[in-house]
Amino acid sequence: MTSELPLSCEELLTTTRSVRHGLDLDRPVDRDLVEDCLRIALQAPNGSNRQNWRWILLTDPRIRAEVAEVYRAAFYDRNAAALERLPELPEAPRSVLTAARALADRLHRVPVLVIPCLEVAQGTLPTGNQAGLWASLLPAAWSYALAARSRGLVTAWTAVHLDREQEVADLLGLPPTVRQGALLPTAHPLRGTFRPGPRLPLEEVLHHDGWQGARPV
Repeated sequence: MTSELPLSCEELLTTTRSVRHGLDLDRPVDRDLVEDCLRIALQAPNGSNRQNWRWILLTDPRIRAEVAEVYRAAFYDRNAAALERLPELPEAPRSVLTAARALADRLHRVPVLVIPCLEVAQGTLPTGNQAGLWASLLPAAWSYALAARSRGLVTAWTAVHLDREQEVADLLGLPPTVRQGALLPTAHPLRGTFRPGPRLPLEEVLHHDGWQGARPV
């Protein structure tokens, strides 16, 4: 079941969620539909219009299972301590961690995995702040998520596998010059409507004319 289209721009921007529980793992996703979303993503801004993004689209069940195995290992390594005390966590972080674990455990069943990548010189990332570099990829990855939502699909933005980036690169035969930026599981949703997520009020995160210009909470 998908939401009625078209969505308003505001609804699209405020209800495109990272969906982990509500993925339809049994319904196939049309590859042409995914590629259509990626064509839209290619209109995102990127530095000097170099377009050094590369996109890995995984639909083969064997390859998805191999990538999912690496992802699960990275997830449980990263979250071992938190999972041990899961019942003691406050409701919000407990809910997020439970959903993240569900995604990790079922990732091999998600029909499409999209990995946005950057091609960088010698495969070496610059020292210091890398915001300018990744600004040439991550807006396009989010544009893909928005395009997918507008076409009745859902995605989950995750980067846990980057803890073992080289293992995934070896599985996929990526050259050393290609660096991964995220992982976007893509599927049809099990429900048709989504609400805006819980966020802090703007007043708690907004600063006027410098850091000292924060509004009092």
